This record gives sequence, C-alpha cells and structure tokens, in this order.
Amino acid sequence: MIRRHFLIALSSLGLGGCNFATFPDPAVTSRDTKFLAMVPKVEVEPNYLRYMIDDPTGEAPGTIVVDSTQNFLYLVMQDRKAIRYGVSTGSEAAGWTGVTTVGQKQEWPHWTPPADMLERWPHLKPTAAAGGLPGGPDNPLGARALYLYTKNGDTLYRIHGTNEPEMIGRNVSSGCIRMRNIDVIDLYNRVQTGTKVIVRA
Repeated sequence: MIRRHFLIALSSLGLGGCNFATFPDPAVTSRDTKFLAMVPKVEVEPNYLRYMIDDPTGEAPGTIVVDSTQNFLYLVMQDRKAIRYGVSTGSEAAGWTGVTTVGQKQEWPHWTPPADMLERWPHLKPTAAAGGLPGGPDNPLGARALYLYTKNGDTLYRIHGTNEPEMIGRNVSSGCIRMRNIDVIDLYNRVQTGTKVIVRA
C-alpha cells in the first residue's frame, strides 16, 4: 500500500511511467556514517529525490546543469539521460547564473564565512575569528563540496551538502547550491575537477 501511494505521488509529479528510475544510495565511509547519523532526518518531497530521467538540458554528457528556478541539478549522462537531484539555490537577492568549472573537491570541508556574509550576519564574526568551522555534521557545507571556478579564479560559490535538509527545494541560500548529503556524495563520486557547471535561471 505504501509503495502504491508513493507511485501515485510520483505520477502526480510527472515522474510516472518509464521516464524516471530510482537507484541505490552511494557507498559511504565510516566517517560518513558517523556524521550523517548526527544530521537531522527529514522527509524530502518525492519530487526532490534522486532520479535517472530523460535529459532535458541538451548539454554534453558530464556537464552539471543547475535550474535555479525549479531547484533541480542535472548531471548529464550518456544516451540522453540525466541524473536529477533536488537542490536549494540562492534567494532572489543572492541568485546568480553563469558558466563555471569544478576547481576542487573536498570531503567534509572546512567552512569560513565570507566577508559579504559577515556584513549581513555579524553574529558569524566569532566563527570567522576562530578560523571557521571544521568539517562535520554542524558545518553548513555538509558532507562534500565542489568549488566553482572561472578563469578569474574562485567564485566563492559551491555545490555542497547541508545541515538543513528541510530547505531542499527552496530559494534560501546565499548563492551556493545545496544538496542532501547523500546526494552530494553521489554527485561527488561521479564528477572530476574540470567538470563544466552551468547555472540557469
């Protein structure tokens, strides 16, 4: 009965039939298991779970495409398929579009609040003064981070996990693209530095 209700929900979201497929979670390390157990567990809307779908982007295989209007991230695969992940993107004031590349990758990354964030949220100044936060379940970058670069260097934008999974599907970030931790681990395992990233409005 539960599975029937789940499939009905998917059908109502336009995911029914053979246009989508779920697949197992990625393998995780012992550190992942320990930290993930300490992150709040929330139910994400079925529409924002991870699916293999027909590619809607038209981009070359291996490209990451972020749709910041619908809050989806696509990893384009072979045979006109794509993996679609639910994400959170920038609020209207912090949203951005453009083409970047993955300049570096980090597991359970360290986080230091950037200067513009400190101006908006002075309560983070002690965190910055202490050298930032080490990687872990309380770190807003979550389990993995892909650092986005242009020819001019680090954009300061990231594709990363989150310690607020309840926000997936919303426009709430300061410009970064947030993913469920298990999803960013999956994406991290599939891409390399140099991967093209397109952010669209």
